[in-house]
Amino acid sequence: MNETVGLLDRCTFPKPATEVVCALSGGADSTALVFLAIAAKCTVKAVHVHHGLRPSADNDDEVARRTAERLGVPFRSVRVDLEDGPNLEARARSARREVLGPHALMGHTADDQAETLLLALLRGSGATGLAAITPGPTHPILALRASETRALCNREGLEYATDPTNTDPRFRRNRIRHELIPLLNTIAERDVTALLTRTARLLRSDDDLLDSLASSLDPTDTRALNDAPTPLASRAVRRWLTRGGYPPSAAAVERVLAVAAGDNTACEVSGGLRIERQKGRLRILPDDHSSR
Repeated sequence: MNETVGLLDRCTFPKPATEVVCALSGGADSTALVFLAIAAKCTVKAVHVHHGLRPSADNDDEVARRTAERLGVPFRSVRVDLEDGPNLEARARSARREVLGPHALMGHTADDQAETLLLALLRGSGATGLAAITPGPTHPILALRASETRALCNREGLEYATDPTNTDPRFRRNRIRHELIPLLNTIAERDVTALLTRTARLLRSDDDLLDSLASSLDPTDTRALNDAPTPLASRAVRRWLTRGGYPPSAAAVERVLAVAAGDNTACEVSGGLRIERQKGRLRILPDDHSSR
């Protein structure tokens, strides 16, 4: 019990009696998530997303179902149809989010945080990407290590499944987990996950500050954009063009700033959009629209 209290002290679960949906894959991290959510006195429902991509997925479903029964929480399993192929991990994440909703609790740990930062680094991301997973109530066990979730399951006699695709080298995250991080540990002569999660935390603070400053800047006002420091102007344009979807590329943001500066009268950005400058203002049009 003392071990559980110690883990809870490092978690960010919602207040007691809050109704929460926990993603329960059947693995150790999500199993520990459900157990700790109950210990935090949340009102828990568990949802398993069955991707149907491998034979052992049926076993994961059964393990998750037995865990929910053992812990006495309502359980629901939802099957989604995915085909193997390009961008499988991203498509699987999108399918899970659609089923679970934006406020579901996820079992990501500090190890996932370190891997996410390194993935963002390999994509050439800025501060927002390198800040990795946002801490808070939807990622309540983000400060815990994967070794701790396994230890909790073993200590409490909780069954958990092991996903064989977690060692498949065709997925970049797996190569980071099994090849890159061990190599970095050797080079640094220490556990780099702790360092990487600290870096993500520091960058998150910087990113939040820049976002706050950029939110006060009108991205359609060309004079305001031209007078602002480039990092703030870029961020304001990126926020404007994202509109709840994927953020534009750095090249697209640069093209928009060039229009704001008067270097060009218009430009195209992804998503079938055209940015035009008229009377000191920027406006978004479909890219097949020609101004009169």
